[in-house]
Amino acid sequence: MTYREQIRKDRIPRHIAIIMDGNGRWAKARGKERFFGHQNGVLAVDKITVACVELGVEYLTLYAFSTENWNRPTAEVDFLMDLMSEAIKKYIEKACKNNVRLLVIGDMSRLTDKSRNNLNEAMRLTEKNDGLKLVIALSYSSRWEIVDAVKKIAEKAKSGELDPSQIDEDLVSNHLTTAGIPDPDLMIRTSGEYRISNFLMWQLSYSELYFTETLWPDFDEEELSKAIVDYQKRERRFGKTSEQISK
Repeated sequence: MTYREQIRKDRIPRHIAIIMDGNGRWAKARGKERFFGHQNGVLAVDKITVACVELGVEYLTLYAFSTENWNRPTAEVDFLMDLMSEAIKKYIEKACKNNVRLLVIGDMSRLTDKSRNNLNEAMRLTEKNDGLKLVIALSYSSRWEIVDAVKKIAEKAKSGELDPSQIDEDLVSNHLTTAGIPDPDLMIRTSGEYRISNFLMWQLSYSELYFTETLWPDFDEEELSKAIVDYQKRERRFGKTSEQISK
């Protein structure tokens, strides 16, 4: 029996977040340049997005490019920006066909005009789609996001628009780039690394974490299904006891 056949349809995670890791190692293992790995990584994004649509997942967040990734060699950064920009531009027609809405979180001010325009156009053309929400974390890091939220809250407190006593978890959440998006139920990281690398640190507080040795270009529908089956075997208590959950 395949992992896809083992999935319980009544316990599909509402929101899956993925750290897509291993493109460079995948290419190196084949005697290719890192660019080749990134190109095949885009193909994996398409496969996983389609799988999530078919399974009924509501939100899929993909960590595409961190703020730390700007420190990579200029040639690689430029290639990644062009690759993602063109991939998203080409994806619009398929997104509409599959009723997928594209959202972007991150510091878009650092992107090129071309990349920013393509992203804004993709979001505009898919904004009426009410199926899967595909959230691309681009030029994103959790520390940047939290600092940005603190600055916005501080400005409101300074201007008298907000009393500091009103600051609570909900207010902070509403000032993050993910405002309005439910926290991930399941976070997956590929390539055998066991860390979250500055990704959704606030939002992952109670998420189930799943790590796999599979490199991102090889991560397919069956690998996704395997992660979901593992998730469905877990008991999510959110600080409560097993007895409280079972009532």
